[in-house]
Amino acid sequence: MYYLPSFQEMIKKTSMYSHSLVHRLMDPEAQKENGEDSDDKKVVVEITARCFIPSLITTTSWEGFHFVGHEIRITEATDCYGAVVWPSALVLCYFLETNVKQYNMVDKNVIEIGAGTGLVSIVASLLGAYVTATDLPELLGNLQYNISRNTKMKCRHLPQVKELSWGIALDKNFPKSSNNFDYILAADVVYAHPFLEELLITFDHLCTETTIILWVMKFRLEKENRFVDRFKELFDLEEISSFPSLNIKLYKAMKKNQKSV
Repeated sequence: MYYLPSFQEMIKKTSMYSHSLVHRLMDPEAQKENGEDSDDKKVVVEITARCFIPSLITTTSWEGFHFVGHEIRITEATDCYGAVVWPSALVLCYFLETNVKQYNMVDKNVIEIGAGTGLVSIVASLLGAYVTATDLPELLGNLQYNISRNTKMKCRHLPQVKELSWGIALDKNFPKSSNNFDYILAADVVYAHPFLEELLITFDHLCTETTIILWVMKFRLEKENRFVDRFKELFDLEEISSFPSLNIKLYKAMKKNQKSV
């Protein structure tokens, strides 16, 4: 006999890292707090509506999403921060889907750094891009599983999964002569880790003069602000969207002294 949990219980139990934006919207205090920012709240509600909860709770933690007309199922690993879907990834997926005219992914060469569960790479693939999803070696198994499961026979181009440890063996694994990425996608890659300089080096290495970086960032600590300042030394940075209720910003960046596309 199955126990059927309430909607609120399902949200809490499906993953120990269930989407914080869902919880925030369900929190009456947060709603009161954000009452003046109705536009922000409206978009966050639309993003949240893309998530769905499994009808039965299983031993395997997974999250469901609706993007680009597809149901996407993502398997998470709750013992690893990099294998969990964070709100910044949802923001970037929503942006890619709703801005296809300005940021057309069809036949574009796209790389995602810190791909984690692969959700952003999956959405970019479904939008028609040639995608390379990258992350640390210990995350590649789950990343490959999610991407294969959600893109097989659904995409114009089969996405690739590749190891990328920031700042390490970049010339060997991603030689500048073959780096021709139209877009670099990054969601929540800046947080309390000791590899921020290596991350900056990786951004710089992968970029050509025409590469566009679409980067979503949740601000938590002063370290994030310092990284943005350091980033601005190498890149022209433009804030194109902000979600104050989530403390998340979406940026577009290009190498300095280059013409915008």
